[in-house]
Amino acid sequence: MDARDKQLLRSLRLELCTEVLVDGVVVQYLYQEGILTDSHVQEIKSQTTSQRKTMMLLDILPSRGPKAFDAFLDSLQEFPWVKEKLMMKRKEMTVQDPADVTEIAPCILKTSPTDQQLNKLARRLGPEWEHIVLCLGLSHTDIYRCKVNHPHNLQSQIVAAFVLWRQRLGKKATIQSLQASLMAEEVDPSVLQYMFE
Repeated sequence: MDARDKQLLRSLRLELCTEVLVDGVVVQYLYQEGILTDSHVQEIKSQTTSQRKTMMLLDILPSRGPKAFDAFLDSLQEFPWVKEKLMMKRKEMTVQDPADVTEIAPCILKTSPTDQQLNKLARRLGPEWEHIVLCLGLSHTDIYRCKVNHPHNLQSQIVAAFVLWRQRLGKKATIQSLQASLMAEEVDPSVLQYMFE
């Protein structure tokens, strides 16, 4: 899913939670189209309220590939007003041109990120953080440990994972490799810029 669509889902999150009921056709359609897996459907159904189910779906969607947003729009047959609003907002949104993003100096790219920078980055990341740290070389077991050690704080889980990566790789844990993994997961370039503000 591209950065614009992720941003759009994030900006309308609360509104979507009140208007879209995922108990109906939405989840089944996304499952049929291969956007959601069995475990995703179970995870969504296990939520206690309709709003929580919708939130869970919105957490999962951004990581489900380039067709996820369009499939989500198609799944909203029962909610034409929501589909219309999403399509209008999507047209209005301007995506930041990669040329507008200021380049990071090569000398900075070769350094390791500081704790403060990792904290800032963690604040900007959502569910995609797990894929990012897997790209950086951590294992599913490492991610599980970070989640167990910080069960109630997502930001702490993310920071713990990045600190573990930096400890393991030492001087090889550079901002450049971090940037590459963020780009691989199609994270908005502004997230990395925010680290340096």
